[in-house]
Amino acid sequence: MSLSPAPAVVVMAKAPRQGMVKTRLHPLLGPQRCAALQTELIRHALETTSGSRWRTYPAHTPYGGPDDGRHLAPVGVRLLVQRGADLGQRLAAAVTDAFADGAGPLVVIGTDAPTLTGDHVACAFAALESRDVVLGPAPDGGHHLIGLRAPHTGLFALDPAWWSTDNVLAATRALTDDAGLRTELGTPLRDLDTPEDAAALLADPALPPGIAALLKPTETV
Repeated sequence: MSLSPAPAVVVMAKAPRQGMVKTRLHPLLGPQRCAALQTELIRHALETTSGSRWRTYPAHTPYGGPDDGRHLAPVGVRLLVQRGADLGQRLAAAVTDAFADGAGPLVVIGTDAPTLTGDHVACAFAALESRDVVLGPAPDGGHHLIGLRAPHTGLFALDPAWWSTDNVLAATRALTDDAGLRTELGTPLRDLDTPEDAAALLADPALPPGIAALLKPTETV
């Protein structure tokens, strides 16, 4: 049975499998620490978004192994299984599932923006009182957050090759404009994808200590 409509957050989380996550950070951290980092990023995202203010839907990759990350989800939340051939399809499916369960409005985040806070999410929900879409820009040309008043899944219908480029935000803005959706940009936050990102975030006092510890040289951890 669907729940009553309520603000909700979908957390798109990639399973923290060694050798399969944060590969651009492998030269800095190695595969094992990158997997540990992904675990900590998932934990941070769920701690940030879980609580009494919003319903939370962790959306995990359908791996099903012991390191798939499902154990990190708070007790009692509904887990969503990501499905689709590319990120756009997986986002569209997760949004569809959450709205079908009574969510609304909805904020979708990943786990790559470690300085995201509950206040950022609250600001997105506040903006959705008068806007159709909220986008949280990332310096690399993507977005770390997308808020929706309704299931506008067409916003994820980008060329699959674009999801790893600096065109994502601009392409999404073009889709919102074409659809006549009232859109607001939120606070820019850096994603953690590269050694350059790691260096910049280590200088940011907003970086959570647990994540900072995993980014520092091994001898200082």
